[in-house]
Amino acid sequence: MGRWSRRLAETFVRQLDIPPGRRWLDVGCGTGALTAAVLAAADPVEVAGVDPSEGFLASARERVPDPRAAFTVADARDLPFPDDRFDVVVSGLVLNFVPDPAAAAAEIKRVTAPGGRAVAYLWDLAQGMEMLRCFWDAAAELDPAAAELHEGRRYPLCRPEPFGRLWTEAGLKQAVVDELTIPTTFRDFDDYWQPFLGRQGPAPAYLAALPEEQQGRIRELLRSRLPANPDGSIPLTARAWVVSGTA
Repeated sequence: MGRWSRRLAETFVRQLDIPPGRRWLDVGCGTGALTAAVLAAADPVEVAGVDPSEGFLASARERVPDPRAAFTVADARDLPFPDDRFDVVVSGLVLNFVPDPAAAAAEIKRVTAPGGRAVAYLWDLAQGMEMLRCFWDAAAELDPAAAELHEGRRYPLCRPEPFGRLWTEAGLKQAVVDELTIPTTFRDFDDYWQPFLGRQGPAPAYLAALPEEQQGRIRELLRSRLPANPDGSIPLTARAWVVSGTA
């Protein structure tokens, strides 16, 4: 997912169109993809990145050596900053993993300066992330029990209505949910299939637990169904939901 997450972050920051010289906070910054996109496209005066994983932050510090960036171990539900600290607070592909997203949204609102922007985005795991939807559709056709493992069922926050309510109930004003879609074109079928063999994440873990013969049936069903260009590339898209509000 990393290559598409980076592309999404770059598109997201460009479309936000925030004026230069602002103070940013990246909540759940991980290895720094969104922070790097902010530094490259928004000309901030500073970007603070927080994440509960010291391992991720070590990678972020190596990846983003810009002196305007600072990374701190912290939980989204307890941000180590005073009220009204940042002009722009963003969070990318994180809030569905937070045990109490309402607490995280309240903290995001708290540290956003009056008139500042609070914006988050999540993959549309139910329908719009085509690479995953195609996999789970094929898996569920051969094994109906697989349908219960689909990320779209496991993460109900990744839908417009609950995502928008999260911002409204946190007290953010003018909360709206928009969609952001990027192309996810795979070089060929192997380029699409190989990530599912990595054993990390719900889909790869499910696949790894299957007998080899069952894995092969899913692979060949997908091969027969995925769209293909004349050069063998596979043109898919990935949609994210973006919620935006003002403090």
